[in-house]
Amino acid sequence: MPPPAPAADPHDMDDVRAAAAGDRMAFQRLYRMHIDRVYGAVYRLAGYDHARAEDLTQEAFVRAWQKLSGFRGDSSFGTWIYRLAVNVALMDIRSRGSDPVTMMDEEHIPDHGETPFCAAERDELERAIGKLPPRARAVLVLHDVEGWRHEEIGAELGMAVGSSKAQLHRARGLLRKVLGERS
Repeated sequence: MPPPAPAADPHDMDDVRAAAAGDRMAFQRLYRMHIDRVYGAVYRLAGYDHARAEDLTQEAFVRAWQKLSGFRGDSSFGTWIYRLAVNVALMDIRSRGSDPVTMMDEEHIPDHGETPFCAAERDELERAIGKLPPRARAVLVLHDVEGWRHEEIGAELGMAVGSSKAQLHRARGLLRKVLGERS
């Protein structure tokens, strides 16, 4: 499960205002507060590729710094930066087309946090998700891991709600096939 969104911190808005005025220390505090959740979402969308996830996360925070003056505060900063990072990751998926993801090397298996699964099961699941075609992986991660609705996914990925549901069905079927073959 992704780390929960941090509770609204009254200092967030103070730091947002200060960072928008150029205070790098304020932005550093915002970064430290929100990096784990942002990286986690991007990491899953990037197919568990650490280097790509780090690049995309960095790009998201650079864009946040550049766009901070336009942050209106309609949502929490955490929600805003999370959504911005997901958009960066989805744009990366789009720019790469929909070619299947290459196989992951054993040395690139994700690190583990607290999990209800044993380590071997988690490794196997993460490897299988990482091998999904990018759009199917994006729909699966956004729906099943991040908790997005099909309407939100469809709007974000430029597809009909039915296509989002079909991609989710496809992704789950591919996962069952890959995981069933190893059992």
